[in-house]
Amino acid sequence: MSSSASTTSLPATSHRLAAFAGPAVMLLGMLLFSLNDAMGKWLVASYGLGQVILIRSVAALIILAPFLFMAGWKPIVDAERPWLQLARVIFSTVEIFSFYYAVMYLPLADVMTYWLAAPIYVAACAPFLLGEKVGWRRWTAIAIGFVGVIITLEPSSAMFTMPALISVVGTAAFAFMMLSGRSLRATPDKTLVLFQILGAGVAGLVFAPFDWAPIGSMTELLLLGLLGIVAMSAHMLVNRALKISDAATVAPLQYTLLLWAVVFGWLFFDEVPRLTMLFGAALIVGSGLFIFFREQQLKKRDQVLPAIPE
Repeated sequence: MSSSASTTSLPATSHRLAAFAGPAVMLLGMLLFSLNDAMGKWLVASYGLGQVILIRSVAALIILAPFLFMAGWKPIVDAERPWLQLARVIFSTVEIFSFYYAVMYLPLADVMTYWLAAPIYVAACAPFLLGEKVGWRRWTAIAIGFVGVIITLEPSSAMFTMPALISVVGTAAFAFMMLSGRSLRATPDKTLVLFQILGAGVAGLVFAPFDWAPIGSMTELLLLGLLGIVAMSAHMLVNRALKISDAATVAPLQYTLLLWAVVFGWLFFDEVPRLTMLFGAALIVGSGLFIFFREQQLKKRDQVLPAIPE
């Protein structure tokens, strides 16, 4: 009797643990990404942009190396569609340089708001670049999201400053990186991350000599290296969360990045969010969540029904 009860209770207990573990791991990953962003903002105030990205890439590569060794070189050498892989590396490199350039001059929460608009750009470009069907509901959400971006930029002469324009370029690069990733689903995550790290590292190596600043102490060198370790750990946690739980459960938790950006911006940099930024961010987050859940709903429907216009 007791043996039978314990046997039947194990799957339910395991299911409950998985239901809790997935979101918990995702939230921890988002926290580490936010810490990475705050550390990056602090470091680029004292060191060159190329220097920070070069040391960050080297540290991340050291962390990734054992996993690549266990997986072998075949997934790297035989990576699909080399030209698209190269394009994705270029997009990811532009994205990371743009992000760290933007946080040098703009509040952390503002920059994060721009970057969280990337899924909206992806949804807008997918019909033209990937042939995906987008119905009127998602087009409406896309339009609302773009309005949120414009409100966050605050239409004025200030929106044409270099940091604001670089933010838009970086967000667009991030969106195209995500779009190219959709076409490279057969490529293992470790391979995609490796190519991103190498691309950023090579670019950092090129630009580092032009703005290299002397590293004052071993502590500061460790902090520069820690930037890459934290980022790599965050990537691994997010990938693990997506394996533990389905995307519909954990993906919306990425928007906690904005909450942490507000908190860390206030704690470490005395940044108080603008009302226009908060309102624009609300539109961006709302439209992004609608697009995500609408796509999940359509995927479930297509598993039962033949594909029909939305």
